[in-house]
Amino acid sequence: MPDATRVPFGDLKLNYLRNRLLIDGAIRQVLESGWFVLGEMGERFEAAFAKFCGVPHAVGVGSGTEALHLALAALGVGAGDEVITVANTCVPTLCGISLSGASPVLVDIDPCTQTMDPDRIKERLTSRSRVILPVHLYGQCADMDPILEIASKESLYVVEDCAQAHGALYKGHMAGTMGHLGCYSFYPSKNLGAYGDGGAVICRDTELAGRVRMLRNYGQRQRYYHSMKGINSRLDELQAAILLAKLPILQEGNERRRKIAEAYSTDFAKLAWLDCPVEGPERHHVYHLYVVRVPDRARFQKHMIEHGVSTMIHYPIPIHRQESYAECINQEGFLPQTDSQASRIVSLPIYPEMTDEQVEQVIISVRSFSV
Repeated sequence: MPDATRVPFGDLKLNYLRNRLLIDGAIRQVLESGWFVLGEMGERFEAAFAKFCGVPHAVGVGSGTEALHLALAALGVGAGDEVITVANTCVPTLCGISLSGASPVLVDIDPCTQTMDPDRIKERLTSRSRVILPVHLYGQCADMDPILEIASKESLYVVEDCAQAHGALYKGHMAGTMGHLGCYSFYPSKNLGAYGDGGAVICRDTELAGRVRMLRNYGQRQRYYHSMKGINSRLDELQAAILLAKLPILQEGNERRRKIAEAYSTDFAKLAWLDCPVEGPERHHVYHLYVVRVPDRARFQKHMIEHGVSTMIHYPIPIHRQESYAECINQEGFLPQTDSQASRIVSLPIYPEMTDEQVEQVIISVRSFSV
């Protein structure tokens, strides 16, 4: 039997080794400075990331979950309010909503792009609706124009979950720049990943950015002067330094991901039993994940590991099927596309350090699956 780790699902160690001089130099600079929280390195990263995204403000925070929480808090969202989002996302999206005190309201997805279906939003609006929170899933932006149009007509805020969309574009606009606030995660496996937890909130509004800055640091306007009730959610200097070092190579990594995705999709187009990811019109997908849909998923995954290829599922249980969010389901079958997709999706390996030989091994392994 071939080595089951011939094509691992990811390889963060290899990413470090290939960028070792950059990373080690950045870490050393922080250690030698003796300043580890809310210092110069964090400010430099915030400025660089804001410039990369094309907005005036980026605020580094403790995680992507807390980015969502603080974005909602900065908008004044709280108990009694409703936030409209999707169920085919990682639980942290809903955790950010729950931390704000608001209630999540779930809508179905577009079966092609697997992102929020704007046509399903209006049927879920109530007098308590305050925010639409689209998730830019797997590296692709949701269909933002109709979402923004509904939000404008209904006087709702838009907060974008960009945890998987570093560098993704919608009609030339960077993920996170189209709504009122955009929320990023820098978890290690992200396209732009730290070596621990980290996140950021980006926006164009100076007042909102200021509120997030205070909220992340106990509500302080200046030290020991607390203008509001906040929390401790600060991007530390070591993580900021690592992210600042890696930011210049993000686009190169994204292009490698796109090249691998193109190789997969070109070959898999010949397979009638497999559905490839669809890049929506006027969108630039950065393929944080390459998610296919297959019949008999368990047998497919067993076949792949037997051929030396690791796979994962993102995500096997939709939010409304999770015990902790059981209140989100209001009737059986109310998210038919979400439920249908969840039973068939499989994520194939895709990361910049993959060799052409590993890409070919994935392709050969998929091709050899017998339906």
